[in-house]
Formats: sequence, C-alpha cells, structure tokens
Amino acid sequence: MIDPSRQQLSRHSMAFVLAGGRGSRLHELTDRRAKPAVYFGGKSRIVDFALSNAVNSGIRRIGVATQYKAHSLIRHLQRGWNFFSAGRGEGLDILPASQRVEGRDIYLGTADAVYQNIDIMEGYMPEYVLVLAGDHIYKQDYELMLRHHVESGADVTVGCIEVPRHEASAFGVMHIDEDQRIIDFVEKPADPPAMPGNPDVSLASMGIYVFRATDLYEHLRRDAADPNTSHDFGKDIIPAIVRGGKAVAHKLSDSCVRASTEREAYWRDVGTIDAYWQANIDLTNFDPELDLFDRDWPIWTYAENTPPAKFIHDEETRRGSATSSLVCGGCVISGSHVRNSLLFTDVRCNSYSELDHAVIMPSVDIGRHARLKNVVVDRGVRIPKDLVVGEDPALDASRFRRTDSGVCLITQPMIDALGG
Repeated sequence: MIDPSRQQLSRHSMAFVLAGGRGSRLHELTDRRAKPAVYFGGKSRIVDFALSNAVNSGIRRIGVATQYKAHSLIRHLQRGWNFFSAGRGEGLDILPASQRVEGRDIYLGTADAVYQNIDIMEGYMPEYVLVLAGDHIYKQDYELMLRHHVESGADVTVGCIEVPRHEASAFGVMHIDEDQRIIDFVEKPADPPAMPGNPDVSLASMGIYVFRATDLYEHLRRDAADPNTSHDFGKDIIPAIVRGGKAVAHKLSDSCVRASTEREAYWRDVGTIDAYWQANIDLTNFDPELDLFDRDWPIWTYAENTPPAKFIHDEETRRGSATSSLVCGGCVISGSHVRNSLLFTDVRCNSYSELDHAVIMPSVDIGRHARLKNVVVDRGVRIPKDLVVGEDPALDASRFRRTDSGVCLITQPMIDALGG
C-alpha cells in the first residue's frame, strides 16, 4: 500500500486518454480528423493538453485510445510524443480499435475502450489509473487529484468543474454532500442539484476519473459481461459505483495549474464552432485566461521546423503588421494587416488583405484584397483575392457555415463551390 504522504503517486499511475470521438458539433472541422486532433492555440492539438497535464504531473505511462478518422492524430502522437524511454519503464501506447474482441472492430463506448486494453494496462502494473477525456482545454496537476483519491478512500474520484447552476443542464451533474461524496449522478438534468452551501453553482463532470487499477479492471469486466449497458463510464460505470460504492467529487479548482496572470480555474470544451473560435481568440487578449507562455507548465506538442514569421512592405496602404495577435513560425504577413487574430504555422497573407478576429489554421493562403472577420479557416485553404467574409450575414450564410452568433467556418470545398 502506497503511503500518499511519502511518495509521488503519479510515479505509480497510468493515464488512459480517450481520444476516439469525432466531435460532430465542429461540423466540417472534423470531416478529416478526430476532435482531439483539431488544431488549437497556434502550435498545439487539443489532445496535447491532457497529455501535457499527465507528463507535467509526473505520469510516464500513457495509453491513447483512437477510433474515428485517427490518421492525423496517430501521426501527431508519433511525431510529437515519441520521447518516452522504455528503459525507464515509460511509454505512450496508441490503441486503435483493432478486433481485440471477437466479432467486432470498434469500441462500443468509453468503458469498452478501456476494457479492450486491460492486458496492455496490466503490463505496466500501475497502482492507479486516470481515465482522461482527450478533447478539453485545461491545465491540471493530476498528482493532487490522485492524492485526494487515496486520502478519501474512494472507489472512484470524478474530476468536476463548478458551473453556474442555470448552465448545468448541458452537463452530467454531481449531487454531493458536505464531504464531497457523490450521492447522485444526473445526466443533463432540467433542475440541476446545487453544491452544498452554494445554491447558484453546480458540479459538472469533466470526464476524468481516478481508480485503483485492480478496482477499475473489476468494474470493466463486470460491465463487459452485462448485455444491458452502453459500456460507458458516465452512463454505466460511475452511476453503478455511486449506488453501490463510494464515489467522490474532485473540484478542478483544487488542482488546476495557474500562472500569475490566471485568476480562475480554466476549462473549456471547444466542441462547437463558436466555442472553438472564442477560445482561440481569447488567447490574443492582453491577459488571457489561459496562459500559454507559462514555462512552469508547458503544453508539449510536435514542434514543426519552420522559419520565423516575416512581416514585409512598409508603404502607407501596404504595410505588413499585426496587433493583438498570435502569429506562428513560417507565416508571411506581406503588406496586409492582422488584428485580434491567431495564425497557425505557414500562413501567407498577401498584400492589402485584412484579418480581424480570425482563426487561421496551418498552410492557408489569403489572397490580395481579401477581408475576413469572425472566421475559422481550415488547414490548407486558398482564399481567393477580393473575398469578403463577415460583412454581409445573408451572403456569408449562403456560401459558408455561419453560426447564429456570426462566426463563419471556411473550408476548401466551400471555396471550390464558389466557382470562378
């Protein structure tokens, strides 16, 4: 038995990252890639946040379950997360659905994805297992959550975020007592239960769970043998433990990682076009809520070999400039102006073009005199010269995917459909 007061629990733990979901509310952004592989923050992919939290917390044994259109995700993991040393007992295993159960070649649910890989997990002989969602943006020290799990004597510890009660109907909500024990788990309730002593706030599940490894295997095997479950942690495993065991809630605010400029616990589900655009644009603020410049808790990723960003031309109406923006390596701002925008690697903005509150993915070319406002542009798109987006709502909606709040998603097939 590990004494939590004397040893780092993360050294005896394994992280299992669930990264197989499509993220259908991101629409065309996930036509070619799974949600965890979607670009975020200029250099990263969404999955990098869960993986970086694990590594920064001291966890060196990680499994990543993939399923939907996994090629770009697998390639990213192979390129950016290949620094583990097998000689030191470290490793990152990529675990695609692969007919490990006779008669099917897919994961039936989140619990089934872990169940099908029990033998691989047992090979690492972890004392504890963290099951992590691979599609959220946050910084968290899992060592503190592991310590809470051990000290509470829980069968499972569920990571939770505090949300306004009137917004909690969109989440799975934990009903807890004064000791943070979960007494009920309610999926998207019309009347969410409030936290004790705080009637305006509810606790929503982050999709993060801590188990003692042997307990987890037992729960998974029992669930796999039951034909009447959906083989899902949130729908089956956790409610069963709440009813028959001890489930404890762990608030993100108790283990989140904050730089000096970060005031509150940061967690985002960037699962819609609006949420994705807003979270990226927020990074351009003077003091963003998420600090990517925090060297004490870096977000590790595949670092592309790119030249520095370049700004050229200095004429009155043709000046390469960027204000309140993040511009990554390989970008050329050639006689155009960029405002409140985030440009991933190898973006070319040609003369007289303008970007305003734009999220531009890698290898995009912006044609001359184009004006783009409130947009997300997918990787590799060629924006034709003179294209204007963000000034005529009806015209935008007829050509691109436009949200109710006015953000336009632009992909190459949409551009090709314009003709001319």
